[in-house]
Amino acid sequence: MVFMSNARIIPRFPAAGAAALRFAPLAPLSLAGARLAKSLGRRHPSLFARLGEQAGKSFLIDPTDLPFVFLLAPQPQAPRLEALRRDDIGSWDARIAGSFAGLLGLVHGAYDGDALFFSRDLIIEGDTEAVLALRNAIDNEEIDLAGEAAALFGPLELLASRPVRRLAAFVGGWSGVALTRAENERSE
Repeated sequence: MVFMSNARIIPRFPAAGAAALRFAPLAPLSLAGARLAKSLGRRHPSLFARLGEQAGKSFLIDPTDLPFVFLLAPQPQAPRLEALRRDDIGSWDARIAGSFAGLLGLVHGAYDGDALFFSRDLIIEGDTEAVLALRNAIDNEEIDLAGEAAALFGPLELLASRPVRRLAAFVGGWSGVALTRAENERSE
């Protein structure tokens, strides 16, 4: 089980794994990110719509323990999520940086964003109003990335859901990384 705690040690991505990922092609990750962003827009239309004027902003999601970043452009009609090498980062309006596990934990409600910010485990740069709008939109939707991954299987979502959730719970339990919302883990 994952409970919100300010005192938990946030796992770091293994350095050897991060070094190996420096040479991995990012096209498959960008393709998966594009599909995920479109699926999120379809399944949670208010996620991007509630951003209002902030939906036109670009967010650099920077997992500091990985050799790449994600650029999120949350326009409601055409949301995009793209993986980029650190050398290829262009302009952005807001940057949200922290360990990969910390960023996933924020999405799943396992970590408190204010606590991570004040402990310096989370760094915010640029348009803080846009970051707060994104945070509130994500919190409101209670996104569960394991469920969203299962949804990418389209008509096979119901068949894929249980194995995806079990895999997420297993890997999350082993690694300490919140790969699903705590409420959903308890319902399995």
